[in-house]
Amino acid sequence: MYPTMQAHAEGMLDVGDGHRVFWQVGGNPDGKPAVVLHGGPGSGCEPGWARVFDPARYRIVFLDQRGCGRSTPNAGDPTVDLSTNTTGHLVADVERLREHLGVDRWLVLGASWGSSLALAYAQRHPSRVSELVLFSVTLGTRRDVEWILRDMGRVFPAEWARFRDGVPPADRDGCLADAYARLLVDPDPAVRERAARDWCAWEDIHVATVPGYRPDERYADPEFRMVFARLVTHYWRHGCFLDNGELLRGAHRLAGIPGVLVHGRLDISSPVDGPWQLAQAWPDARLVLLDADGHGSRGPDMAGAVTAALDEFAAVC
Repeated sequence: MYPTMQAHAEGMLDVGDGHRVFWQVGGNPDGKPAVVLHGGPGSGCEPGWARVFDPARYRIVFLDQRGCGRSTPNAGDPTVDLSTNTTGHLVADVERLREHLGVDRWLVLGASWGSSLALAYAQRHPSRVSELVLFSVTLGTRRDVEWILRDMGRVFPAEWARFRDGVPPADRDGCLADAYARLLVDPDPAVRERAARDWCAWEDIHVATVPGYRPDERYADPEFRMVFARLVTHYWRHGCFLDNGELLRGAHRLAGIPGVLVHGRLDISSPVDGPWQLAQAWPDARLVLLDADGHGSRGPDMAGAVTAALDEFAAVC
């Protein structure tokens, strides 16, 4: 991996609806443009992500999606209205940032939820995407959400029972994202905090399928927990603001855009059949399967595979 990126420009972009999106640019100002779409929704962009890019060859753009990271307003505030925080709004924000920075086309890197957002952006603005590099690929389907909310309980039954029991008994057989979303805006701060802790505890468990997995340190931060839990429950309870199966059906719109999909076989919470189906429907994509990796970039080979794909595309004008 490359050295940590040194930013040479940053700002707050007014994207409307009372939202201001934080952005940052590093690497070579004259290099190949690339934008990074983080996961969650709600995790914010971490500087370490830039280490998969060669800073001598890429102009690297980060943004914190609406409501999280350094963007405002902060979704952790229970009074903040999330009605203007949808996939369509995020896609428009990415396009507005591209125009603001004077970029004609750029490579799009996305991970987890960020891979879904990257696909939605590329399918709506294919002429603005030079390549796609996606890892821990998710498609935002109803089945994907239900798999995490309930089916992963077959892998971690005791932990899932604690997650389910974090909501009132009357809500336990319904949509758990709905139930947690209600708790996260409860008038009692203690109720909100417990809901955020319970939600993030499950988030940290259902990806823990790799030997030696260590808990995500970000969940120790109360502010991060609240922002993350509010935004994930908001998106999941609304089917990620996508028509069910939309990203797979729309794969034909990616024709002519080269792509690399990197996925771990041990990513049980986001099974490999999703990226495999996407690769079948998108002839310009190459699927790279890593036998020892799970979800995210913590496995032994994930960062290397992503870096290799970016190094490959760096030479393409």
